[in-house]
Amino acid sequence: MRVLNLVSCILRLESKINQMKKKPALSFWQIWNMSFGFLGIQFGFALQNANVSRIFETLGANVNDIPILWIAAPVTGLVMQPIIGHLSDKTWGRFGRRRPFFLIGAILASLALLVMPNSPALWIAAGMLWIMDASINISMEPFRAFVGDMLPGEQRTRGFAMQSFFIGLGAVIASGLPYILSEWLGVANVPEAGEKIPPSVRYAFYLGGAVFFLAVLWTVFRTKEYSPDELKEFEEENIQSQGLSHFIYRTPVELLKSFFRQGFIWLLVGSGFSYLIFWQGWEKELYVISVGLGVFGIILLITAWNTRQGLTRNGLVEVITDLMNMPKTMKQLAIVQFFSWFALFAMWIYSTSAVTSHIYGTSDTASGLYNKGANWVGFLFAIYNGFAAIMAFVLPVLAKATSRKMAHAISLVIGGIGLISFYVIKDPNLLLVSMVGVGIAWASILSMPYAILTGSLPAAKMGIYMGIFNFFIVIPQIFAASILGFFTKFLFGGHAIYALVLGGVSLLIAAVSVLFVDDVDQK
Repeated sequence: MRVLNLVSCILRLESKINQMKKKPALSFWQIWNMSFGFLGIQFGFALQNANVSRIFETLGANVNDIPILWIAAPVTGLVMQPIIGHLSDKTWGRFGRRRPFFLIGAILASLALLVMPNSPALWIAAGMLWIMDASINISMEPFRAFVGDMLPGEQRTRGFAMQSFFIGLGAVIASGLPYILSEWLGVANVPEAGEKIPPSVRYAFYLGGAVFFLAVLWTVFRTKEYSPDELKEFEEENIQSQGLSHFIYRTPVELLKSFFRQGFIWLLVGSGFSYLIFWQGWEKELYVISVGLGVFGIILLITAWNTRQGLTRNGLVEVITDLMNMPKTMKQLAIVQFFSWFALFAMWIYSTSAVTSHIYGTSDTASGLYNKGANWVGFLFAIYNGFAAIMAFVLPVLAKATSRKMAHAISLVIGGIGLISFYVIKDPNLLLVSMVGVGIAWASILSMPYAILTGSLPAAKMGIYMGIFNFFIVIPQIFAASILGFFTKFLFGGHAIYALVLGGVSLLIAAVSVLFVDDVDQK
């Protein structure tokens, strides 16, 4: 009898210990506070996405040159996000490990938003896009890892849905700001004497800078992070709940031959492609792809040299080693992300040109009709982001009824049809229906891939893998920026509308690809 009582006591004690180690569920308002900063981040992104092409065209950019001018955004994300992820994984101070990056990025991005609409020349606007996008990325990347840090596995889908809600809410307001200021508040929508950018656009950027800073500040001061010791206690629970028992991690030494082999391959491919571009006299924008491949090969060779010298504890080797050790689910999602974000980038950079020329019938940037069409594009962006905010809470229900993969596939198909429909629609008002479809896809793109991904990631490397995952967001954007100008000029006869159709087809391909993803943490 005593033995049974002793066993019972031991079991109860073990149960209490396990409960102590389990990451506690957060309340609705705690998840709200930790996600609120995304409202400001999306203010910055939405103003950028809806208005930068307009600013470029107003400052004299040709429609065929717009994609290469946009190259700043994805290249900046490609470089910044893994660095910020790596640094935030290793940071701990008074404001935690993610929140310092929230705050630094917010200050820099807010200043950039104030300067951008006052750019006096095209080259200055292009440079400000680099600075603005880098600053936004400093704040944004740690927010994705923040969900993995703070929430147990069963709450992560809800956490990413909350982020999607704030992304949609912020974007719907910010995208429509020039339209609201001009149509509802009477702010001038054409440039004043001696100015190049309309007051409606400039004031929208000023408001965006203020909202960005204040929203991120709310999250910084209203949220607390777990200490490294607490996160270490949660590690065993994270591994069990995320299905990481089969995660195999190879050391840099074990990957040495792969570093050398793949480095030489990518360097040769990049060099050969560069020579082909030169020999054929193709558009210089294509050098972005060829040089990028060669640079990646050089980075791998540098990593190999460092590894051979025993210098394996530097940031470059650690990031590249983590890249080579990506979980299977992450590799599968990379394909889905490539086609999804190629489509989104095509929409962001060509919607203004496509709508104003194909539907409004004008390319004169100084005309009232062009600016009316450009404002309508901003309003359409507000609609798809607003509907995405609503769908952020519907998608988890659909995912529970079917699966996260099926919910994402259905959303992408609807979004693809929405983009393709731009070609056949002649009444601008009917584009609202098209953008509802895009909004469904956008809500899913912002939440479902991350909900699927976090279940396959080791908790100690949440930041760096979120940063690496961003590769598969920015690489398709770089690819799009490099080839869409070439396509528009030589294949589409200068008609931007066909870029949107191509984006719709790309979303359909992404929908098929997601069905082959292994969701190891489906709940």
